[in-house]
Amino acid sequence: MTLSFAPPLNAALRRVPVFMVWALGLLPGLWLVAQLFIGRLGADPLKALEHGFGLHALQFLIAALAVTPLLRLAGVNLMRWRRALGLLSFTYALCHLLIWLSLDLQFRWGEIGRDLTKRPYIMIGMAAFVLLLPLAVTSSDRALRAMGPLRWRRLHLLTWPAASLAVVHFLMVGKVWEAEALIYAGLIAGLVFLRLTRRRKGAAS
Repeated sequence: MTLSFAPPLNAALRRVPVFMVWALGLLPGLWLVAQLFIGRLGADPLKALEHGFGLHALQFLIAALAVTPLLRLAGVNLMRWRRALGLLSFTYALCHLLIWLSLDLQFRWGEIGRDLTKRPYIMIGMAAFVLLLPLAVTSSDRALRAMGPLRWRRLHLLTWPAASLAVVHFLMVGKVWEAEALIYAGLIAGLVFLRLTRRRKGAAS
């Protein structure tokens, strides 16, 4: 299925270089840092900074997962940007983790260890990050050639459990399930449903 606006949109998107995706994708993080330095992140600025980077990691992960369904369902082709979106998600997730380790807990390893073993939302968030790590490491064309397409695709299926864990982490951090959190959870659930439906159709054909 191709929507009427998809061909001209795709033609326009092909003229946008990938580095522009990176430049625009990093702007939210730079804005958060700027807000920190001018004192506009509220009463608990470090928590707001940490939360902001985690939120952007989830948003870019959802965007990366939505690329293939957008192509199949609407004919909008963002495939050349999918790697950048995935790596932007990992970049924000890494910053989120480093802010927690350094600015929040100040490398107090005993406290970090207790949080990792006693706080479920932190364990789930760490599990999501661990799943994203090999995907970021193997995101290059060189890694794809070295692993072979089949093994590479199988490894990158980890994106789906990583996204599921990430949205559960986000829901648990908020404690109160606000509309924004439920929207992200619904988007992940919808993308997983589309993926499973397509796999069932492929198995049946």
